[in-house]
Amino acid sequence: MTFSRRQLFTAASAAVCCVSGLSNLTAADPPKRTGSPLLKLSLAGYSFNSMFAKRGTPDEISKAEMNIEKFIEYCAAQGLGATELTGYYFPKVITPEYLLSIRAMTHRLGLSISATAIGNDFCLVEGEARQKQLAECREWIDYASIMGAPAIRVFAGKVPSGDSEDAAIERCAAGINESLKYAATKGVFLALENHGGITATPEQMMKIIDKIETSPWFGVNFDSGNFQTDDPYRDLAKIAPYAVNAQIKASISVNGKKQPADYAKIIEILKNAGYRGFVALEYEEAESPFEAIPKILEQLRPLCS
Repeated sequence: MTFSRRQLFTAASAAVCCVSGLSNLTAADPPKRTGSPLLKLSLAGYSFNSMFAKRGTPDEISKAEMNIEKFIEYCAAQGLGATELTGYYFPKVITPEYLLSIRAMTHRLGLSISATAIGNDFCLVEGEARQKQLAECREWIDYASIMGAPAIRVFAGKVPSGDSEDAAIERCAAGINESLKYAATKGVFLALENHGGITATPEQMMKIIDKIETSPWFGVNFDSGNFQTDDPYRDLAKIAPYAVNAQIKASISVNGKKQPADYAKIIEILKNAGYRGFVALEYEEAESPFEAIPKILEQLRPLCS
């Protein structure tokens, strides 16, 4: 492996980090890992996106083909050890009692909640809409803490019309920094996803990461299907060292042209980065997820072991 100057700095300061503790890790540096790579399979709720009622009433949820409880049972039936519970599919009214019931259910079935996710936009200019986004992030930090979910996938957003990318990046970093202060009090990671907009390339990702204040609760959500560059595998390798959560998709896009993903190559990228954590399959193809997901999991299991 070749190492960037930042990675070499991380290695050189490893002893200091070990003595001083997590509080001295720098957010812009890859997390320090020990031991061999360890990949634990999970499944993202978004894999059944069209079947869920989004933020529905109890009646709407009961009539939907899929809901949170059914999805948890499906993950257990597939022999998984974890489940990713996307925020969009939770009830319109979320209570602590409901969240605790989900925590109890997953534990009884031997499942960890690998992560949850929100559809935020931190590029918004200052105003009511931006404050609402920040409030929602704090709200989901609370929800994740109650459920025992270690991480939240967060988005950066897109450049507002008439604005500059540099200004949007500054606001995004400011939003993450503000949210991280609260996340630290709840023990929840914020994982910035490579999700288009101002995170469409690893270079854009690094512009944001370099502006994040020191926090052991920040990292990247490595999504294998979201870069649409000339060499997505090359670019995934650039963000893999920063991953605190990972997702794998059935397709990858080269210059925007979709093709089947090379699962072995994606897993190798994570292992080469020393990644230790959850890898959630996020299925988005046309074939029925009930038909396709078991087959993909059978391909991923030997690669992750």
